Amino acid sequence: MSALPGAGPRVAIVAEFYPSRRDPVLGVWAHRQALAAQAAGAEVRVLVLHRLVPPRSALRLGAAPAAAAFAARIGERRQQTRDGLRVTYVPFLSPPRERSYASWGAWAAAPLAIALRRLARSFPFELVHAHNAVPAGDAVRRARAGVPLVVSVHGGDVLYTAPRSSDGQRAVAAGLRAARLVLANSQGIAELSRAHGAGETRVVHLGADIPDGPRRGGRNGRHASGELPDGRSLVTVGHLVARKRHADVLRALAVLGPQHPKLRYTIIGDGPERVPLEGLAARLGVAGRVDFLGQLDPGAALERARMCTLMVMPSTEEAFGVAYIEAMAAGIPAIGCRGEPGPEEIAAAGDGFMLVPPGDIERLTQRIDELLSDPHRLREAGQRARSTVAASFTWERCGEQTVAAYARALQ
Repeated sequence: MSALPGAGPRVAIVAEFYPSRRDPVLGVWAHRQALAAQAAGAEVRVLVLHRLVPPRSALRLGAAPAAAAFAARIGERRQQTRDGLRVTYVPFLSPPRERSYASWGAWAAAPLAIALRRLARSFPFELVHAHNAVPAGDAVRRARAGVPLVVSVHGGDVLYTAPRSSDGQRAVAAGLRAARLVLANSQGIAELSRAHGAGETRVVHLGADIPDGPRRGGRNGRHASGELPDGRSLVTVGHLVARKRHADVLRALAVLGPQHPKLRYTIIGDGPERVPLEGLAARLGVAGRVDFLGQLDPGAALERARMCTLMVMPSTEEAFGVAYIEAMAAGIPAIGCRGEPGPEEIAAAGDGFMLVPPGDIERLTQRIDELLSDPHRLREAGQRARSTVAASFTWERCGEQTVAAYARALQ
């Protein structure tokens, strides 16, 4: 599809996870898909379900940090422009996530209904695209937008919300059934969506940008000759939670010490597992070779990750995995976990992405060693990784498929 922006459907996107001034990383994939759809011909406006109450983790830090967290949320500008896209933050209140996440659509519905009516006066949208059935899809359903609904399922609905409570199951089913079309980020997630109430589904993969040329220089990059310098580095980009299995990579790093004494491990991201992971690195004797960089803005995270040698994230419950294809786009081979919807689909699309059994430290260590010990094999794997992304996982392709899904929903 090569239509110019403004020639396609008018779409209101509703999302809970979306970048903001206080958190430029949150939901950046939703923003990128919106930009891709706009580039492919859709007219797009965005409404963000903006919860005013900070999470409990922020409130536990003490009075001053809690007050700052409240101030940051309340002070978020309601109208913003991000990369030329008009974004409205719709404030709502709700009880804590742990007890009541399934009901957040009901809490957000009234302010969202007002925001949709206001938007329709200046932008008569033809369709609403909600990212996730809960809370966004459920909130749109309750707000009675009066136009067809498309719901994207990114994993959370069917891997967490629905399985963990009967209320969650009902809310997810209601949001999915209200959709004229459900978009899933992998075939495995599409199948789970149908099992939880979705009707017609389509798989629309998220994307990555392909750099103009191969990586050059950098402490962990390749020399012009194609040979690797001594400073090799593994990298994981993701929230520091147990299912991402950073601990497995730390254990592999410890085992690999004798063969690869200069090998480092770069961890980009933050989360509740940071302190336990720092403690594990110290106990394993690898703390001096691990760089905890914390959360970086998307551009900086991508630039830093692409300086590394091998992307390693043997995570479980992985619906897709944009971090893998972003690394692969720059010619960095990646390792993921076998049996997960997204990694299996990326691996099936082409070469440059390897799978290991979940929790198998021995196999993970072996895979890393095989690549690092053979520069020719590593270089070929990187080239094939880049080709795989170029063929199947670009933002241009994502935008075209998204706009085609909009057209289908409007038929």
